[in-house]
Formats: sequence, C-alpha cells, structure tokens
Amino acid sequence: TDFAFRSFAIPAGTPMANELRRTISSAADVEVVGRQLPVDQAQVVLDLLAELREKVVVGLNASGQVREFQLRSIVRFRLRTPQGRELIPETELVQQRDISFNESAVLAKEAEETLLYRDMQTDLVQQLMRRLAAVKSV
Repeated sequence: TDFAFRSFAIPAGTPMANELRRTISSAADVEVVGRQLPVDQAQVVLDLLAELREKVVVGLNASGQVREFQLRSIVRFRLRTPQGRELIPETELVQQRDISFNESAVLAKEAEETLLYRDMQTDLVQQLMRRLAAVKSV
C-alpha cells in the first residue's frame, strides 16, 4: 500500500484500532505513532468515532422462535491533520452477515458468530486501508 503520508496516529485500545495498527505497520512504510510519540508529531490522525456490533433478528419460525440473525459491524471514522484540516470527512463503513440459529447447537453458533464478527472486522480494516490509500496529499 502506498500512502501520501509517512507518520500516522491511531487511537489505541479497541480491537479495530489494534488490527488497523498491525495492518498498516506490516503493509506500508508508515510509522504508526501515538504510544511513544505525541499525536501532534504525526502527519495525519485517524479518529475512530464509533465501533458498533449489532445483532438483529431477521427470521422467526411458525412458533415465534428465532431462526436467523443478521450481524452488523459498523465503524465511523475521519482522517485529519493534527492542525484539524479534514482529509476524509466523517465516514461510516458497514459490514453485515446473516447467520442461522439452532437451539440445539448454541455453542457452535456462538463460535460461528465470533468468527463472523472477526471476518467483518478484517473486511472493514481492508476497506479503511483502501480509503486511506486514496488520499493523495496531506
């Protein structure tokens, strides 16, 4: 990945931020700051405004029992300079997956749900990487 910037600040602490840090560090010649250096020393700052996971019932059987869920993973972010100039305005990325449900396989469905959320997070990080690579000047 080729970025228009060489130093990058990402907030720490969330699973999305941690995966994004790892992906950027391994995929590009960009220094990720924030832990060792002050954020104002980075060329750009990524603000992760929201990270949400939703689980919505989308299917019931004749007796009213849940048969299908839709899992959603949502991230809102913006990219700016330390001085406050927006390079990418507030943007929302959404991933969703459908999952069937069976009362007799609850543990297996929980494991499948965890894997689907992890897969959606990886997809969101890749989408975010493409958006960051599209920035042409700082």
